[in-house]
Amino acid sequence: MNSLVPAKVFLTKGVGRHKFQLKSFEEALRQAGVAQQNLVQVSSILPPRCVIISKDKGIEQLVAGSICYCVMARADTNEHGRIVAASVGVALPKEKSKWGYLSEVHGHGMNRMEAADMAEDLAASMLGTTLGFEVDPNKAWSEKEQVYKSSGQIIKTTNVTQTAYGRKGQWTTTLAIAVFLFA
Repeated sequence: MNSLVPAKVFLTKGVGRHKFQLKSFEEALRQAGVAQQNLVQVSSILPPRCVIISKDKGIEQLVAGSICYCVMARADTNEHGRIVAASVGVALPKEKSKWGYLSEVHGHGMNRMEAADMAEDLAASMLGTTLGFEVDPNKAWSEKEQVYKSSGQIIKTTNVTQTAYGRKGQWTTTLAIAVFLFA
């Protein structure tokens, strides 16, 4: 059986504004650098040995019109002054032969730090349970982060987060995306 296993991933983000919601989404994709792709959303597993590369290096490898697999967080609003947030969190295990996790946060009323912390927390929590340990979900992310990292089994968490405030008469779309590459 042939499997499609990504070798690389890059993180990107964007915000778009327009009177039409679809065009707002398109503008956010353009700002993120992936509007020319046919994006297919997948669930949240970061394959073993998948390397995180820079956005610039990732975008260089894209071919217009190709199918790109991604984990995407998206939040939209047409309410003036309402904050929207989209974040993708990443948790990498120490052992490169194990898989990591990506998480998506789509929110209203969260600032950048709240969305980013939630995304990293979710990714680390999902990875942590597969590695056999539980952390009190009521603890703040900063406390849980110390537990996860001191375990020696999770070596890195990170995120890509986009927030924006809605504007009168326009849709506002925020995107955070992890784009998989196969070469």
